[in-house]
Amino acid sequence: MILNFIFTPLFILFFSFFENNNEFETAQEFQGKAYYFSKSKMELGAWGARMSEAQKKQIKNRLKNRLEKTYILTFNKFESLFYEEEKVDAISGATDSWGSNFSRGKQYKNVNENRLVQVQEFYGKKFLVKDELQTLEWKMESESKQIGDYLCFKATAVAPTNELGWFNFSWGDLNEVENQEIKLTAIEAWYTLQIPIQQGPAEYWGLPGLILEVSAGNTTMLCSQLVINPSNVIEIKIPEKGKEINKLDYNKTIKSKMLEMRNNRGRRRG
Repeated sequence: MILNFIFTPLFILFFSFFENNNEFETAQEFQGKAYYFSKSKMELGAWGARMSEAQKKQIKNRLKNRLEKTYILTFNKFESLFYEEEKVDAISGATDSWGSNFSRGKQYKNVNENRLVQVQEFYGKKFLVKDELQTLEWKMESESKQIGDYLCFKATAVAPTNELGWFNFSWGDLNEVENQEIKLTAIEAWYTLQIPIQQGPAEYWGLPGLILEVSAGNTTMLCSQLVINPSNVIEIKIPEKGKEINKLDYNKTIKSKMLEMRNNRGRRRG
C-alpha cells in the first residue's frame, strides 16, 4: 500500500473524528468484532542455507498452520476477547498439537482496569494467567493510509521480545545467560480514530483508536473484516478455569518442564 502523509494538524483530525462520533461516545452498548489474518515469515537460519528450494517449500507447507492464522477480537469500549480460529492441518487432517502448547490462548483485556486474563494449556494442564497489560510507549508518527473503509494513522514502539511472547518457547531459551542483553522488538501499528477505543489484537493496545494492522518481528496482523454493533449481542466472558499464575511464573514453568524433557531424553540416549 502507498502511504499518504498528513498535511492537516493532528489535533484537528482528532477533534473532527471525535466530533463525528458523538453517537459512538454516548452509546452504552457499543460493541464490535474484528477478524485478523496473521502471517509470519519462516526463519530457517543456518540450517536453511543447506536446504534446497524444494525442501524449504515442503517445510513451509507443513508449517502453514503455524505461519498463517486467523484471529477474532470481540470488543466493547473497555473490554476485549482475542482468540484464534482453530484450523485442521491440511496434510495430516489433525490439529497442530505441538504448536498448540506454545500458542497464544484466549485472551481477555480490560484497558480501564489495566487487566489481562489469558488461558494457556500446556501439555494437558490448563493455566489461568492473570497479570497487568503489557506496557507500550507509543510514538505517534505523521503517516496515514487507508485500510478498507478506515483512515489509519501510524504509531511505533519498542518492547522486550520475551515479554511480547511470554507464552512461547524455543530451545534457545534454555541456553540463556542471566543478565544478558535484553532483545528488543520493533512494533509498527496502524490505528483508526473512527473507532476511538484503546483496543487491538494480541498484546497491542493503548492507542486512541482501534489497531487494524500491526507488525512485530517476523509477524504481521491485518484486520480483514470489521463488524460494528452487530444485530446479535456479543457477550465478552472473562476466562475463569485454570491454575492461577502470573506471566513470569508461567514462563518459568514452561522452561522448567522443557528442560526436564530434554534431560530425560538425554538419559534415555545414554
